[in-house]
Amino acid sequence: MEMKRRILLVDDEVAVLLTLKAVLEISGFEVDTAASAREGRSKLHTHEYNMVITDMRMESEASGLEVIEAARAAAYRPAVALLTAFPAAEEDWQEMGADKMLVKPMHTRVLLEQLEKLLISHENKLAKDAAGKPVAKKASAKAKKAVAKKATVIKKTVAAKKTAAKETVVKVGKKAAAKKGVAKKTTARKSAAGKTAGKAKKTPRK
Repeated sequence: MEMKRRILLVDDEVAVLLTLKAVLEISGFEVDTAASAREGRSKLHTHEYNMVITDMRMESEASGLEVIEAARAAAYRPAVALLTAFPAAEEDWQEMGADKMLVKPMHTRVLLEQLEKLLISHENKLAKDAAGKPVAKKASAKAKKAVAKKATVIKKTVAAKKTAAKETVVKVGKKAAAKKGVAKKTTARKSAAGKTAGKAKKTPRK
């Protein structure tokens, strides 16, 4: 059985609350109501909703903004519609954090169409964001592997260079030692040859 989508209605006009609640429940929604921004914020903290519909002006001029901010802070991320009899420019209500502005009074059919469109677009957005997270994690994992692989290659290269340098030093040392040995032998031969020549000079002829 498909679960009903839950909506929170926040408005200080009881007639509006009761009328909207009846319309939405007939259309298959589960509806909670709040008659003030304070009550609305409380319900947002203790329940989860697919959508929040709030009036703008209640206890104060900015009461609706407080409800919107509370909805935006909720971890379950509900869609947010601003209900008002005083239409604002699109950039203004978007800046407040609302996804949609509903101007009252509104024909029931039009209202339901707009809410359905908003819910669908919001659910698609949430699904897209959720799908993007594993991709980001995979990309991060790949990046880490690439860095680790590169570090290993660098370490091997450095180790190989050190080994090559040691071998070169050993070879140079051996060559130097060999040259010294040859030089010693040559010196010894010359010395021996010199001694032999000296003896030959000292030996008198008969």
